[in-house]
Amino acid sequence: MFVSLFCTLKRVSGEVKKWRPAGADRGFTFLKYNLTISYHRTNLLARYGRWSANANGGVLESLGYKEGYRVDVDVPEGTWAEAPSFHDILIFNTGHWWWAPSKFDPVKSPMLFFEKGNPVVPPVSPDRGLDMVLKHMISYVDKKRRPSTTLFMRTQSPRHFEGGDWDQGGSCQRSRPLSPQEVDELFSLQNNGTNVESRLVNQHLYKAFEGTRFHMLDITHMSEFRADAHPSTAGGKKHDDCMHWCLPGITDTWNDLFVAYLSNIKDRT
Repeated sequence: MFVSLFCTLKRVSGEVKKWRPAGADRGFTFLKYNLTISYHRTNLLARYGRWSANANGGVLESLGYKEGYRVDVDVPEGTWAEAPSFHDILIFNTGHWWWAPSKFDPVKSPMLFFEKGNPVVPPVSPDRGLDMVLKHMISYVDKKRRPSTTLFMRTQSPRHFEGGDWDQGGSCQRSRPLSPQEVDELFSLQNNGTNVESRLVNQHLYKAFEGTRFHMLDITHMSEFRADAHPSTAGGKKHDDCMHWCLPGITDTWNDLFVAYLSNIKDRT
């Protein structure tokens, strides 16, 4: 979405300064319009890192944990912590890493949640940890944001692996969009298939952000049809890339939707 937005703006103005504001992974200022956009990479929104058992023991050690990933649910990741006080418009998203056993193996390297510096006991599952992170993230942003900041939470970007996950020979060789029936078959929560994470995550997002200042930028269902829009074998990887998107492509439409939301908000204020 960020790359698509940059390319669109670059067509309007070529006077661009490249820099990294407020801890961003990348950022650009369009000098003619004094407009800055930036991308703040964060996997879980919260700070996290490797955790290993202490030789002197502890609560988690007493429960048999030897290693894993410590996730501080009430501490924002440093890459975006300063963003709310810098930007006038913020678009957040999270999801893929929360349902990623290849990243956080539930047995060998589980996610271990901490709050106020102490482990959450009894340990909770990743979906409960996500709820805790979202709760603290909303509170943090509300305290740090500028008074006039417009806030968005973008819903989950769907994947389109068929025949298995990315590391199980899954592929996405479609040459045309899916039909409504095919979408239901591929993403149905009842079928519990490879790609259900997007709808699972969205359930948590909608629940967490109900009644807050955040606007939901829902790009999920429209994107579920576009199984044909991934790099697939053209991604240069050893496996089919059925998660990222080609450009030009569906992310351009996400930005069209984003601009429409902004216009609608402006008309109401």
